[in-house]
Amino acid sequence: MSSNSFEKSRAFIAEAANYLAGGVSSNFRLGMLPGPLAFERAEGPFLFDVDGNRLIDYYLGMGPMILGHNPAAVRQKVAQHMQHGILFGGQSHLEVNAARLMCDVVPAAERVRFSGSGSEAVQGALRLARAATDRSIIVKFEGHYHGWFDNVLWSIIPPLDVAGSKEAPNAILLSRGQELNSGSGLSILPWNDLDLLKDRLAREDVAAVIMEPAMCNSGGIAPNNGFLEGAKAACEKYGSLLIFDETITGFRFALGGAQQLYGITPHIATFAKAMANGFQVAAIAAGAELMELFATGGVLHGGTYNSQLPSMAATVATLEAVSAPGFHADLEAKSEKLKDGLAKAAMDAGIKASAVGFPGFVHIGFGLTESARDYRDLAAIDKPLYAQFCHAMLKRGVRALERGAWFISCEHSDDVLDETIAVAAEAAREIC
Repeated sequence: MSSNSFEKSRAFIAEAANYLAGGVSSNFRLGMLPGPLAFERAEGPFLFDVDGNRLIDYYLGMGPMILGHNPAAVRQKVAQHMQHGILFGGQSHLEVNAARLMCDVVPAAERVRFSGSGSEAVQGALRLARAATDRSIIVKFEGHYHGWFDNVLWSIIPPLDVAGSKEAPNAILLSRGQELNSGSGLSILPWNDLDLLKDRLAREDVAAVIMEPAMCNSGGIAPNNGFLEGAKAACEKYGSLLIFDETITGFRFALGGAQQLYGITPHIATFAKAMANGFQVAAIAAGAELMELFATGGVLHGGTYNSQLPSMAATVATLEAVSAPGFHADLEAKSEKLKDGLAKAAMDAGIKASAVGFPGFVHIGFGLTESARDYRDLAAIDKPLYAQFCHAMLKRGVRALERGAWFISCEHSDDVLDETIAVAAEAAREIC
């Protein structure tokens, strides 16, 4: 296969850096080889960059594009409703329709509140939990990401030489400039260890336990059998609330999210990414009594851009699309095919790798011989080798995240997956 050039992207970013810090608007777009890329358009599973390269895309905007890029149903719904306005600073039928669709399919959702981003929704959920319990401590797990705000940006990718013991992890901040006391309300634990969680909750000072119901940010890790059930039971025994951060898993793992897939309904859940296929929207969902605290219980939740018409139209169009019969079964089949193909490509090249698959999401860990059970198991991942692999694929027309995550859309056809697997096999041979 021919090797793509990215010289025009390099020049584009150099010029952009005169106006944008680093030439980008998010640090999560930095660091990938050969550098940040610039794009002209996108369609289905493909991106087309300023160099004229067609790239099969598994970033999918970092997860939101579950229907693929630029789907007609979303564009048409948004265009239709933008005829009536963009932002009312008030309510609309469209907003209620979007909320009704969520309440119909999400087990935890008797009421919802819309927000601007997953990070913001998490903040609302934490505030709600603290108000409902009159407690302040939040249990957070190593490796789980809940947004970039100071009070939750702790122990995301802590180096193991400073992380402390597994039984009593140190809280490790991620960013310079982070408020040093912002983590004082957190209690850090390893994920998937039910005994340690029960012991911490037994102190009866925890407002909420927040988790990705399946770890998708730092790696691909499924919950241990019985862990989610045990976590909810322990929360209820000791007066705490269970929060599922379904920013990634929501509407991707199943129509009702990971809580539907695993059959465990949390007390509060947050959603973003796949709920509007690229439009900026997020949501907090919980039972009616809890959510009433926002309305009459003195708990503040706001946002100028919450429930603007284009985002609500995109939410309705996306939720209608992912509600189609067989949608998630097809997405799961695509994910299994990709997982198996990538695993075989690594194995045939003599690369040790673990491959983990969920509906719409795959994670590949070079250097692992078995599936990880918590963040610390991920320390054995060979990140430099995987970065080389991603770069080798990119040169051949496939774009994948260097953290090992692969997002799959309904537009990734068998032909596209076959091409991807062939590229992966060639890239794996190149780097060995």
